[in-house]
Amino acid sequence: MDGRSGLELANDNAATHWLAMAGVLGWESRTADGYTAVRCEGDPGDSHRVVITRRPADAAALTRELLSLFRDWETGSLSLEDPYGVLDLSGHGCESALAMPVMVRPPDGPVGGPSAAPPVAPVRSPAVSVEQALVEEDLALLERVVVQGFPMPGRMPLRRGRLFPAALDALDGRRAWLARRGGEAAGACVSWDDGTAVGLYWVAVLEPHRSHGVARALLEAALRAHPQRAATLTATLLGEPLYRKLGFVEQAVSTWWRYPATVTRS
Repeated sequence: MDGRSGLELANDNAATHWLAMAGVLGWESRTADGYTAVRCEGDPGDSHRVVITRRPADAAALTRELLSLFRDWETGSLSLEDPYGVLDLSGHGCESALAMPVMVRPPDGPVGGPSAAPPVAPVRSPAVSVEQALVEEDLALLERVVVQGFPMPGRMPLRRGRLFPAALDALDGRRAWLARRGGEAAGACVSWDDGTAVGLYWVAVLEPHRSHGVARALLEAALRAHPQRAATLTATLLGEPLYRKLGFVEQAVSTWWRYPATVTRS
C-alpha cells in the first residue's frame, strides 16, 4: 500500500477528508509536518479539527506549535485526534474525551486499480436495503439519521445542511449511504475515497433498528463499491466487534482531545 503503514493510511484519509470539506466550504486549513488542521466555522456547533498524521519527533514542540495556531484561529471549540497518544493537552483547558481504535481492512482486489465510479446496485436483504443517497430527499434522511443516531445534541433542533452542507454532495470521492429497514430510514454512513484508501465515517443506526444487520449492510455496500481500496475507520466500542468480523484490524488506539473541557459541577 505505497509504503505507508495502515495507521498512516487511516490518518491521511481522515486528513484529506477534512481538507476536501474545507476546500468546498471555504474553511481555512493548515497542513504541516505531522498534522492537518481545519478551521471549521460553518455553524456554531462546529469544532476546529486536527488530525495528527505522523508520530512527532518532539511532542512538546508540536504542542507549542498547535497552541500558537489555536490562538491565531481564536479556537473556541476543538476536536483533536492523536493516534500516537503522545500529546498531553490537559494543562491547556482540554480533556481526553475518547480513546478509540483505528482500524484498517486490506483491499479485496489489486491495489492501485481504479475505484468503482458509478453507483453500485442496491444491496438488499429480506428486511434491509442500502442505496447510495443521491437525491435531496435521501440526503436529508441521511443527515437526520446521523444526527439522531449518534446522537448529536449540539446539532439539534435538526436543520438540513447544518451537519452536511449541500456543497459536500458534489465532492469527488465522497459517497453517502442510506439504509432502510422495513421501508424506514434506519442507518447511514459516508465513505471517502482518497485514491488509495476509502475511509468510513459517521456510521450510525437509529436505536429501534439496532441489532438487525443494518450496520453490516451499510459497511458491506461501501466496501463492495471500493474492492481495490484498503478501508479505514475509527471504531466505537459497540461497533468494533462487527468491524473485526468484516476483516478490519486494529492499528492503534487514538486519543481524542476536546476543548473546552467538560465543567464538573458539585
